[in-house]
Amino acid sequence: MKRRTFILTATAVAAVIATSAFQRKAIAVEPLPKDEKNVSFRNEIRDVITRGLDYLAKQQNADGSFGADLTHPALSALPLIALQREPTGRFSTSPQPEMMKKGYTYLRGFVQPDGGIYNPQNGLANYNTSVALLAIFGADEPKDEKIIRNARAYVVGQQASGLAQAGTDGGIGYGTVGASPKRGHPDLDNTLIALEALKITKGTIADKPDAKDLNWQAAIDFVTRCQNLPGANKMDWPSGDPANKGGFVYYPGFSNAGKTELEGGKVALRSYGSMSYAGLMSFIYADLAKDDPRIAAAMEWLQKNYTLDENPGLEMQGYYYYLHLMAKGLAASGTTTLDVKGKQVDWRRELALRLMKLQKPDGSWANPEPRWKEANPVLVSAYCTMALSIIYQQL
Repeated sequence: MKRRTFILTATAVAAVIATSAFQRKAIAVEPLPKDEKNVSFRNEIRDVITRGLDYLAKQQNADGSFGADLTHPALSALPLIALQREPTGRFSTSPQPEMMKKGYTYLRGFVQPDGGIYNPQNGLANYNTSVALLAIFGADEPKDEKIIRNARAYVVGQQASGLAQAGTDGGIGYGTVGASPKRGHPDLDNTLIALEALKITKGTIADKPDAKDLNWQAAIDFVTRCQNLPGANKMDWPSGDPANKGGFVYYPGFSNAGKTELEGGKVALRSYGSMSYAGLMSFIYADLAKDDPRIAAAMEWLQKNYTLDENPGLEMQGYYYYLHLMAKGLAASGTTTLDVKGKQVDWRRELALRLMKLQKPDGSWANPEPRWKEANPVLVSAYCTMALSIIYQQL
């Protein structure tokens, strides 16, 4: 990896988030420079984004929700975020388009007395609150200040402390409201989503001086305990096995990608793509130093396992989420090219072309592998349009 392509900056981080007035107050940055040779390609990307967002807009129901799966408000919040981040700003103008108003009203209907934004019957309270917080924050409505402030406090309150589950202190899980105990313990994916929501909303009018903040160092420590990196991760499970070193697992001691038998009877938990980008992004949101060896090791694993054909370690499971996190993670890290088997690869162009190829005639995307709801075209189309919007801003 050429270090000149890996620069953690406020500009790079801002490139992966929405650009409402609230965000502009939170992170003041200069626009990314645009390369004239990419004008034609950027126009192609914009057209693909437009078709994808037109599809999403057509999936809105009369009550402001999106699609047929209404189990969680996050499934309607994600399309709203995708619409907010559309490069031309046609869905984030003032006054707000009627469909956006309806969507925000729908989300506000899930605000709970404890400050969370979720459906009490279906649980996953932290996940839903974090995603809905991002969507409502992007609405840029002063009347939402209390909702945003209380939702931030709710997410902060989900950080684990004193748990019996080994290594999980400092992390955040799905939330136990209406969920099974298994989903109550922290995991890297939920920690990432919570860190993103808190990072983006930090420093705004909704973040008062007396507001309790997350224990960011404890969060960094939790993320570290999810990394296959002996030395940095002091637990007994990390492996120095070259195939896994530097990558991440779902939570300390468990990987959705399973295990690998090593020589001598040892066992290595397998690192996998989507969680390795989640680990990288979590470190970035937590402001870990850009020259920290944990970040360098993560980038080395991601570069070595770069592919657009599958979610490394999980084949097609979580494939579109993996591509979404790839765009966010590499953009936020300032990485423009990767050294893939001795060849410099512009991941932005390759990923954009891959998503263009996979788009369906109606503008949607969907995964034949249904795990983690990726058979839902509304969810997956939100992932893809957000990824393309990031690339559009990067070229």
